[in-house]
Amino acid sequence: MEYRTLGRTGLKVSTLAMGTFSFGGRGPFGAIASQDVPDAARLIDCCTDHGVNLIDTANMYSTGLSEEIVGEVLADRSPDLLISSKARMRIGDGPNDEGASRWHLIRECERSLKRLRRDHIDIYHIHEWDGQTPVEETMEALDTLIRQGKIRYAGCSNYTGWQIMKSLMASERCNFQRFVTQQIHYTLEAREAEYELLPLSVDQGVGVTVWSPLAAGLLSGKHTRKQPVAPESRQDRGWSEPPIRDYDRLWNIVDVLTDIAIAHEVEAAQVALAWTLTRPAVASLIVGGTSVAQFQNNFRAVSLTLSADDLSRLDAVSRPAQVYPLWHQQQFASPRFGTAELALASSST
Repeated sequence: MEYRTLGRTGLKVSTLAMGTFSFGGRGPFGAIASQDVPDAARLIDCCTDHGVNLIDTANMYSTGLSEEIVGEVLADRSPDLLISSKARMRIGDGPNDEGASRWHLIRECERSLKRLRRDHIDIYHIHEWDGQTPVEETMEALDTLIRQGKIRYAGCSNYTGWQIMKSLMASERCNFQRFVTQQIHYTLEAREAEYELLPLSVDQGVGVTVWSPLAAGLLSGKHTRKQPVAPESRQDRGWSEPPIRDYDRLWNIVDVLTDIAIAHEVEAAQVALAWTLTRPAVASLIVGGTSVAQFQNNFRAVSLTLSADDLSRLDAVSRPAQVYPLWHQQQFASPRFGTAELALASSST
């Protein structure tokens, strides 16, 4: 396993982290899996045996049941194993059962700690932007939790670039602890993060962790142009995330992934993961699975080195179109690009 520094912190995280989205299977999460404690223990053992040191969960996954299962499995394991969790999504019917208010965040953090059977959460994310709560209130609540020792680091997930910068500026202005990481959706199929989120991460030292790096299995090689929906997949059970706007482009990407995978004697999934690990500011990919074999296959991505030609082919088939003002800056400002712009300029058109 490889370990990378998370943003500007001193924290080292494994390049592949374990996602627990499928633990519990309560409500709509049952469309993915319904893993109980023995199932979860086998998968966690597999991950830690391969050097994974970060397990990711959230208070909304199966309405807290995922956290409960993680807590039970880890009760007798090393406290050095890092735990990431999140809050913000609706978890009840009350008027304050969602959002990023001080009231909601502190209550949910304390509830998560009980479910996880720990005295702290290592990385605590705001799961989604809340436009009705003052950003200063959100950042102050996170600062309070850090100073109380209930969380070690704060992060965000699914924010836009301006929302992150607004949060960072509020922290600087008020002398609060800042976001050190963002958890985003970023794949060969979905490269929108290159417009703002990745350059921001390079510029501001915000480490990136990636959720669903295989696009909910669509980049695994199981789904193809001839068989768009693989049997027994989450799509076969009605799962619709992430949205695919151009299926022809998706299958073109899968074709190249499969071709490169054959040349390296691996699977398409490992090639897709290996590509994502080459991207700027990316520290860790959060991978899930329903079997030990799935995780073991994904771990092969860590040691897979893609050639310059491999990377060029993957970039060519998946490259996003430049949107304004990026195309204008490319034409007139490129001689004065800084580190953040240069990190991605070569992969844009």
